[in-house]
Order: sequence, then C-alpha cells, then structure tokens
Amino acid sequence: MRLRAAPAAVPTPASIWASEADTGQVEVRDMGRRTGGRKGKRERKAAGSGRLSKAPEVPADGQSSAAADRGIQVHRTGNASVNGDNSIAVSGALTVVQPPPEPLRWPQVVGNPPTTASAFQERPEVRKHIDTARDRHATVVLSQVLSGGGGVGKSQLAAKLFWEALAEGTELLVWVNAAYPGQVVAEYAQAAQRVRADGADGEDAEADARAFVNWLVRDECRWLVVLDDVTDPAMLAAWWPPASMKGLGRVLATTRRRDDVLRGGGREVVEIGSYTPAEAGAYLKSRLERAGAAHLRDESETELTAALGLLPLALSHAAAYMINENVACGRYLRLFTDRRLLLDDVLPQSADSEGYGRQVAAALLLSLDAVRAADPSGLAVPMLHLLAHLDPAGHPGELWQSAAVLRYLRARREPRRRLLRPRTSPEQTYAVLRLFHLYGLIDDDSDTSNPSTGNRRVVRLHALTARAARETVRARDLSAIVRAAAEGLAELWPEVDQTDPDLAVVLRANTSALAECAEETVWAEEEARLLMWRAGTSLLDAGAYITAISYWEGLVEQAERRLGPGHREALLTRSNLASSYAQVGRTKDAIALQKRGVADCERELGTRHRITFIARANLGNSYLQAGRISEAIALLEQVAADRRRYLGSRHRDFENTLVNLAPGYLRVGRADEAIRLLEPINARRGRADDPNTLTVRYMLAQAYLFCERTDEAIPLMEQVVADRERQLGTDHPETLAGRTSLGSCYVGSDLSREAIALLEPNVRDCVRILGPEHPTSLETRAHLAGAYRKAGRRAEAVAVLEQVVADRQRLLQAANPETVQMACMLRQWKREQRSRRH
Repeated sequence: MRLRAAPAAVPTPASIWASEADTGQVEVRDMGRRTGGRKGKRERKAAGSGRLSKAPEVPADGQSSAAADRGIQVHRTGNASVNGDNSIAVSGALTVVQPPPEPLRWPQVVGNPPTTASAFQERPEVRKHIDTARDRHATVVLSQVLSGGGGVGKSQLAAKLFWEALAEGTELLVWVNAAYPGQVVAEYAQAAQRVRADGADGEDAEADARAFVNWLVRDECRWLVVLDDVTDPAMLAAWWPPASMKGLGRVLATTRRRDDVLRGGGREVVEIGSYTPAEAGAYLKSRLERAGAAHLRDESETELTAALGLLPLALSHAAAYMINENVACGRYLRLFTDRRLLLDDVLPQSADSEGYGRQVAAALLLSLDAVRAADPSGLAVPMLHLLAHLDPAGHPGELWQSAAVLRYLRARREPRRRLLRPRTSPEQTYAVLRLFHLYGLIDDDSDTSNPSTGNRRVVRLHALTARAARETVRARDLSAIVRAAAEGLAELWPEVDQTDPDLAVVLRANTSALAECAEETVWAEEEARLLMWRAGTSLLDAGAYITAISYWEGLVEQAERRLGPGHREALLTRSNLASSYAQVGRTKDAIALQKRGVADCERELGTRHRITFIARANLGNSYLQAGRISEAIALLEQVAADRRRYLGSRHRDFENTLVNLAPGYLRVGRADEAIRLLEPINARRGRADDPNTLTVRYMLAQAYLFCERTDEAIPLMEQVVADRERQLGTDHPETLAGRTSLGSCYVGSDLSREAIALLEPNVRDCVRILGPEHPTSLETRAHLAGAYRKAGRRAEAVAVLEQVVADRQRLLQAANPETVQMACMLRQWKREQRSRRH
C-alpha cells in the first residue's frame, strides 16, 4: 500500500522583507561600470541572456551591426562587445526584432467525435426541436428517454450535428466525453492549447481548462462544444461552457439524466426516443444494402424492427449479427423471440417508459453467441465480463497484456478450451477484441492508436451493453473479475503519475467505474481497495487538491462504515484526507483529524507501528504549517528518535522525519542544526532527482539562506526549481512553492529585481491555481512585499503586506506567531512611510 506523508512546511526567513526590483526585461549596460562581485555577474548574465529571438533580417544599411550566434541582431548602436555563448553588452540603443507567432489556423477540431453512423437516420422531428433551440441561441441538451442506459442514438445525432457545424464554417469544435469531470478537464486543457488561451501553458490540466472556459466567454469566433454522456450534471456545473453572449457559440450535451437542473442556465432539453417505424425500417434496409446483404431482407422485416423495440442500438446489434452470420430477417426474428430476456432486474417495467429496454439484452446475447462460435480460445465470455466492469468511455489496450488479466482469463476460459489451450497469450486476447469489434459489441482502436498521441481509451464498451453483460455474471465469479481488473489497472499505473498524466486520468476513471458497478465486492477485496487508494494519491500527485478532498471524504465515510473506524485502512484513509486539507490551507481541519488519527493508531496498532509513526509525523508537519512551532519540534524530535531506535539511522522514514524537522529549526533560529541534519542526507542521495530528494535539496537551500550562505543557497534552489518544472510541470503546486522560495533567496541576496521578476507572475499563478487563501499564495505575496520595499517601492510594499496580514489574521488567527511578526513589520513600515512624508 502506498503511504503518503504530508509535505514539510516552508520556513519564512527573517530577511525576506528586504529587496530590489527587476523588471524582467532585457537591459543594456556599460560593462565597464561593474566588474566585480556576485551582483555584477548576475546583472551581466541577465543582459541579453538568450531569451530574445533572432531578428528576421539584417538591416539594409549594414551600419554598426553585431550578431551573436545565439540569435540577437543589433543595428545603429555604435560599439558592441560579445562575451561567452549567451551574453551581449551594448552601448546605446538595442533593437531586437522578433518574428510574430504564426496565426491560428481555423478550423480547430479537438477530441474524438464518432464518424457519422452508417445508415444514419435524420430524425426530422428531433432536428426540428434542436434547430428551434439553436435559433434562440440556447444551449441544447439531448436527454434520452431510456433512463440510466444508452442506445437511442443521441451521441450519433450529436456527431452528425458536429460534422455539419464543421462543414458550415464553425471555427472551433470540441468533442468531450463528459462521463467524468476529469475527462472534461483533459479535453478543455487540450482545447486551451489549441486556441492559445491566456494562462494556458500545458503544465497543469485544471488551470488550462479554466483558461479555456474563460476564453469561450469572449466569443472570439464561432464555436461548438459537445459534452457527450453527461452522467452527473451537478459535478459538471463548474465546467459547463458559458452562455454565448454574441450568439457565436453553442453547447450541445448528451445525457441519460433528466434532472431539472439541466433546464436551467438557458439550456433547453430535447428528449430523444426510439426510431419511428419508418425510420427503423429505413435504417435496417440501408444497413443491409450497404453491406451487400440485401438478400437478407424478407417479409418479416417490419415485424423484426417492431420486436427490437425500434431502438437504434438494438437494431445495430441485430444488423451486425445478421450480416456477419448471413441470417435473414425471418430466421433472426425466430432466434430473437426464442431467447430469454435478461434485463428485467436492471430495467424493470416501471423504469422502461418506452417499452423497448429488454430487447436490447437479447440482441446483445445473440451477438455474443456468434463471437463464442468464432472464438477458438474460449475467452469471449470472461473477457466480456471483465470489460463490463470498466469505464464505458474506454481503457488502455495494454490492460489485456497484464499478468493479472492473463491469469484470470486462463482460469476462467470455457472448460473445453481450457484443456486444449492451457496458455493465454496477449495475441489471443487481441484476436477476441477484434471479434467483439466485428460484431459491434465494442469499439476497438488498438490497431490504429498510438499511446504517444495521448489517446489511452482505445477499447470502449457501450454502457448499456455492459449492463447486459454484467447481468450474466454468476455471483461466485464476481470476486475474481474485480481482483483481475484491480490488479491489471494497478500494473499499468506509473510510479510517478507525471510521467504519463493522460494515462493517470484514464486509470482513475476506470477505478471509479469498477467501484461504481461492483461496490460491495470492491470493498470486500483488498486488491480493489488498494486501487481506490492509488487513485486518491494520484489526485494528490496531480495537484488536484479540491477534487482529492471530495474523493477522500467519500472513502473515509465508506471505510469507517464498512471496515470500522479502527481498521488499518480506515486510519490511512483519514490520514490522506488530512493531507488533502493541509494542501489547501485547511490546517485546523487537518490537525483535528490528525490528532484523532494519532490516538486511534496508538490504541489500535500500537506506538511502534509504521502507520502510527506516519500519523504523528503528519501531525507535526501540520503544526508547523499552523505556526505552532514548539509543538511541532517536540513531536517531530520524538518521532525521529523512535524511528532511529526501531528502524535505524539510514532508513528513509527516519531521514524524512529529519527533513520535516529542519524547517522547525529554521523558524526558531537553529539553522546550523538544520544544516547538520540535511547535508549528510543530501550527500547520501547523490544525483538522484526523485521528489523526496528534491525536497531535501529544497530544505538545504533554505537553511543556507538563513545562514546567509547565499552563494550556496541560490544555485541549489535554482536547480531544485528547474528539476521540479521538468518533472512536475510549471504549474504544479510544488513548483510554485519552489519559485516562491527562490524569490526569497533573491530578496535575501539583495537581488530585488530578479525577485520581483520571479514573484509577480508567481503570485498570479498561485492565486489562479491554488486560490488566494492557500499558504503558498500568502507566502508568495509576503515575499513580494519585501521585494517591493527593498526596491524602494514602499507604498506598494505596504499595500501588499497589509492585505496579507488581514488574510492571515482571518484564516490563521491573529495569535499565529508568523502573523504577529508580519503585523509588527507592517506597523513599522507604516511608521517609516509617515515619517518620510513629514
């Protein structure tokens, strides 16, 4: 089981209130004026440091021009000198010409909309309602009549409208699988990159998605956003595109829900039912004739479409079976009516308002029989049963190569085939997937999809088909299915989510789907519970802290109810929830939960258990974040002593405790002790750049800064920030915190210009990504105030610090030690400001 420790609190050095300013722009200086000292070196490095683009052409007159190999051209400036690879110093005016970015090419299509269905039926009555709503510039929500399932053709109709909009000249078209909020965020983030939305840099999906929603508000072009398969309108509310003020934008949503909330916000519901008899007959006729199977039509055709309930999905399955097996309408009708219908428990008569739900299951089972007959391996049934418990929107094809899934299939294949073919290979599973695809049971893109494109949902099973398949699972087989799915998904999960964030999103969605359709069994199987824990830590790793809080709160309630509040996994669940609270600045909630957790762990597991140590260490970290320094130091020192006694001085858990203890020492002026703790750990870990090692270097740089060893602090912190940006992305919360600390290093080294250039955009990023009340946002603003003051921008410094103090007093209580220190500093700054006026 993966255990997550809360991050160490970041210290605030005493020197953060001093600084100079750097505008962040390239400057031209007389190199002879400053020749020595660290400050002079940094200024020379900043002047023309390679951040400028090469001019597109050389001046025509050729006067006084100097060009560096790295791409800077200067003209009409007099003498110039070039030193090193990146530096240039010029006396006079510096002109840099940059080529403009390439204009956006329209249209832009984002997502993977389905192609128009073969034998597509226009359904004129439905189109009339949609066009009427469109004329009123209303958002259109397609709501199917079949409650809780699919099959009425709403997505195909939406796809038809999507391609028509493209043909009509709509500039931006976005197709989103909206079954889970995480999928919406991922597609919106991609759209933000396509349209170059302000603030979207490709590093943080949630921030990019928000930037895209903000971009839509401006109505800069004609756009269409399709939200396909909305399963929870309330959870999607924050991501629903804004109303089109100029009438240039449209939102088209498909959903199985009929919630009244869908009718609010200017939306209009158009209900989709089954085909009319004429449409159903036209569909079957066209489908058979286009496949070269017109000879399968006979006098039973009308009776057959009626028996199928006129349902598009049922007709599709039936047509596929007839074509593949060369079965005429009359013979298929006899097979269909002889079958036992199996969907009564899932769609009882009271919920089947249109009277055609049960026939879909019969059509599905006929196709499954055809696959079984064509499958020499005997894998069709167990594979379909496992498929039915995954996310209908899709899962990676690599799942069918995992050891856990292959073990399950070997044990569960049909008995007569099990004896003949004892081994189960990935090639066999691939062959069965292709059979499923052939008979219309699934969509399988595994032969054409490349994981590098970001599409990890290559195998998809319609939700209604999945329901029918789950209906056939025997109770005694369900545990094996859940274990195989859980272990297979866990095998695919990367150790660090950031190495493949698209895969992590898909795995989280499949974990949720498994838990939703087999909840009781999931909680009974340890492997499945571990998968749910992994999905929760994945949210924390991705920096999606708000989503993580909601997720862990749900797990805590379930774990305590099902396993008992004293169960080891329930205790770990509360610990992860507390970590989520701490990450968003809810330190009071975190401490309350952690104190309860420590008491429960000591009572249920004993004082020496590893989980008890983690609970106590996390409580100490929260004390640090809340400014309760003496309590934090006392608790962490005791944890360190216990871990050393029972685990040894080289154990990672012991070293991590020392790293967490270091910021407490810094805050009480024991910086030398912090350095003595951290330097040996950093030396032992060498050049490793895993997240824990980066934290060691981060804290060591802080300690160097407290001791005014800036020549060591700044290069080390700059490397930490670069490594975090490379590993985690520029908008990850840990990267933001690193840039804040680097800014404080600059302030402490009288490099106020560099500090301001770094901290001003970082404040905006922190507020945008974490919110204005997050501890990192507050700290970054405080450091920026100090930088302003050092640069002589005193009025701005006072205004920023005044707001920070007010926010801290409201959020952390006025008695918080750091808040008290900042309030005293603010009063001093105001006195100095008044004295200057007089």
